Amino acid sequence: MKRCPSCNRTYSDSNQTFCVEDGTPLKDVDWEAAPYNPPGTYVPPPVKERRVWPWILGIAGAFILGAVALMIAAAIFLPRIARQTPAPVTVEEIAETPETENVDTPAPTDQEQVLAQLTDLENEWTVANLNADKRKLARILADDYVGPAGPGQGLQGKKEYINTIERDTRIEKWEFKDLKVHLAGNRATLTGKITYVVDGQARDFDFIDRFVWRNGRWQATGSEVKESN
Repeated sequence: MKRCPSCNRTYSDSNQTFCVEDGTPLKDVDWEAAPYNPPGTYVPPPVKERRVWPWILGIAGAFILGAVALMIAAAIFLPRIARQTPAPVTVEEIAETPETENVDTPAPTDQEQVLAQLTDLENEWTVANLNADKRKLARILADDYVGPAGPGQGLQGKKEYINTIERDTRIEKWEFKDLKVHLAGNRATLTGKITYVVDGQARDFDFIDRFVWRNGRWQATGSEVKESN
């Protein structure tokens, strides 16, 4: 290897004696190899020991905050839920609950209107019987209601009616027929037939239901029913 002392251009051809750029005689280049230093033994940096107690304190703090939040939420919402949840009502309380309505609407006198009203009431009464809906029955039946307790069981009042009613899942459907109404002031008598479909078989009954107009609505005061021949 040769080098021009003027322009420092180097040449690899050992036979070339002059620089092609400026004609300066070339000089041999002496390369001095750097001394070899063997690699030293690698010493990894010291590993810092992780501290566990900050994690423990953090988890404990989060747990405490969560417990406090739950206690605050319970203190706020539980009283509201308690106010919204109605207390259970016994059958005796339902039967003895006084009517709160005070409607002075006179009894209707139009026969067709009363027939439609009592037909709707009969359907409500039937549904309440099948579902053993004690609240609905307490509204439909007048306090002085008297009706049959069952075949060969005599008569019963409103309270006994509601106490002994049980849900009936056998009846698939029903239909009222030949409904007729007789008006006498604030009293009405509805007669007709009702057909129940029980386990796929139809059973017909004749009935007479009596009603009174109180507090702006009809209430049942009595009932008679017998199976048709």
